[in-house]
Amino acid sequence: MPKLSVIVPFYNVRQYVPDALRSLRANARDDFEFILVDDCSTDGTADLLARAERELPGAVLVGHEKNGGLATARNTGIDRARGEYLTFLDGDDWLAPGYYAELVTAIEELDCDFVRTDHVQCTGRARSIHRVPVGRRGVVLRPRDAILPADRTTSVDYAYAWAGVYHRRLVDRGLLHFTDGLRTAEDRPWIWRLHREADSFAVAGLLGVHYRRGVASSLTQIGDVRQLDFIRAFDQVIEETARDPDAEELLPKAVRTYCAVMAHHLGSIERFEPDVARKLRTLTSAAMKRLPQPVLAEVLDSMDARRASRLRRLRRLPASFRTVAA
Repeated sequence: MPKLSVIVPFYNVRQYVPDALRSLRANARDDFEFILVDDCSTDGTADLLARAERELPGAVLVGHEKNGGLATARNTGIDRARGEYLTFLDGDDWLAPGYYAELVTAIEELDCDFVRTDHVQCTGRARSIHRVPVGRRGVVLRPRDAILPADRTTSVDYAYAWAGVYHRRLVDRGLLHFTDGLRTAEDRPWIWRLHREADSFAVAGLLGVHYRRGVASSLTQIGDVRQLDFIRAFDQVIEETARDPDAEELLPKAVRTYCAVMAHHLGSIERFEPDVARKLRTLTSAAMKRLPQPVLAEVLDSMDARRASRLRRLRRLPASFRTVAA
């Protein structure tokens, strides 16, 4: 059994593939495997990965015949992974040399279900450090305790799958797979499930992942219908959290986060294609109707006036408008 499996999905990121592969080589070890998942790229990415399978120690290439999106590609990698521990990297990001050895040492010493790490955000030539929003570091904690408070940024808001390492027992318990087919916000139901159902986690102050922002092909930069998958993702968060024994305590946080993301998209609605913008308003209005109304009312009362007003206007849309707009 390899010590670590690194799952790296790629889709049409040819210009960034060399950086990712060089950084994987600088992290290679005899007991590490790199599962390179080509999600049906059409820009020459597949050719670079085929060469990497021959030249990169521990590389395993898996190809999709049909593009499935990031969540599906990660699941393909999880299903092929053999390692005692698993981690992720996106195909347009890169790593510091020797980072994965430090990551494995951290989780072995802490002996917990998963470890979360800080990262470096790279926007053009600018660099900034982003920290896991958990104060205690290097100690084993209960994941459920890191979900709250509702009105502050917490560990479930730091949803980057690649910012950490995960024990294989999470795969065996059905906690590490992503919701198949989600094109965006795929990390949200995933991180909530980990924090509700895993037994232990810790935060390690490691800086190894360099996360590239502002990539033109990234869904965060594209205003098409795939962006609206955030609604399906957060509906899942709400539905699963509502079934939790601590639902009364946890739902305000889930609803508040959902509302904040809805308000964010509505606040930049001009970047969406016109048909998608109309659908965003329709789906957002319907989503607010599905939320537990007493909790929603409290959340809106606690939000800043601009975002709350934006959401209240859509909440009041008549059902006939939503039907016609859909």
